[in-house]
Amino acid sequence: MNKEKILAVFGTRPEAIKLFPVFREIENYAKEARLKVCLTAQHREMLKPFLKSFRIRSDYDLDIMRKDQSPSQVASSVFAGLEPVLKKEKPDLVMIQGDTTTAAAAAICAFYNKIKVAHVEAGLRTFDKWRPFPEEINRVIAGSVADMHFAPTLKARKNLVRAGVGKSRIYLTGNPVIDALRLIPDETRNASLRGMVERAHQTGRKIILVTAHRRENFGKPLENICRALRSVEKEFRSRVCIIFPVHLNPHVREVVYPLLSGTEAISLLPPLDYFSLVYVMRRAHLVLTDSGGIQEEAPSFGKPVLVLREVTERPEAVEAGTVRLVGTDREQIVRETTRLLLDRRAYEKMARAVNPYGDGHAAERIVSVLLGKPWTPFRARY
Repeated sequence: MNKEKILAVFGTRPEAIKLFPVFREIENYAKEARLKVCLTAQHREMLKPFLKSFRIRSDYDLDIMRKDQSPSQVASSVFAGLEPVLKKEKPDLVMIQGDTTTAAAAAICAFYNKIKVAHVEAGLRTFDKWRPFPEEINRVIAGSVADMHFAPTLKARKNLVRAGVGKSRIYLTGNPVIDALRLIPDETRNASLRGMVERAHQTGRKIILVTAHRRENFGKPLENICRALRSVEKEFRSRVCIIFPVHLNPHVREVVYPLLSGTEAISLLPPLDYFSLVYVMRRAHLVLTDSGGIQEEAPSFGKPVLVLREVTERPEAVEAGTVRLVGTDREQIVRETTRLLLDRRAYEKMARAVNPYGDGHAAERIVSVLLGKPWTPFRARY
């Protein structure tokens, strides 16, 4: 029996988190599939701890990370580095995930080499090419090239059909990020963080987890977010503990640190490893974020999410009531955060532990499809 040769290509932590359950499932079929891993290292520093924790070893490392590189520089480096790997390995298919520039470039490179492409987390759209940037167009590119589309939700599936993808090539699987959450231990090795969380709970302070790093929020929008956080901190200083892991990107750090350093109730931290991020998320009262992944993860823990973006390619949780778009207007952010801190009924309405993105079995479905085995689609509500 010839083994299915699969080459997985990824470069950021979110990609690794969502592909990891698929890798584990492929290991159960060692006689039928051979997996090779190509790391582009688009975001090496945030990716490295996760790879180490789950013992994910790359067969190839393109080492493309450069300081403050642009999307076009990332794409050109992926093109240059990946093609020799494809020529050497001659995989049956290339597997990509999500909306990174790595994913889009890898899809095009595979297409140029006449290799099938499997797209995990396919079909997410805002239909606004500038928001999120460059992720929206990266997804469109990947969707145009992919041969197998693993859609996490009904909306994602409908978006693909709308784009002209044949229904027979779309597989409703759920999102493997929910699988990953089931594999993540509820712990952190960060003693300082653990102490911070425990002190907050002992003193009755509500933890607010904040993350912000999207390119479209660089500059004035991020300044507005920081000023909103200062206003919340001033009003609720004795009642909240705001934990803000600051992204390594200098466009983020050069805004956040001058505006938020020295405040009593705001803790600016280095980027957290994934275990620690999930540890805080589980214990937070609410989450403010522009992250796509956290919009999927926090509802699993019944945590209300205020999304610091004008549009989202993940509208399912908005419809489910666990996520609300608040944009980057300072007054709007302060108003919605205050409401969730003071209005118990409003908080409980959003805190329903409803997650429309998966049931923890997406990886099983994805691998079954890849290997031509029987499978049952995800019973999605949205």
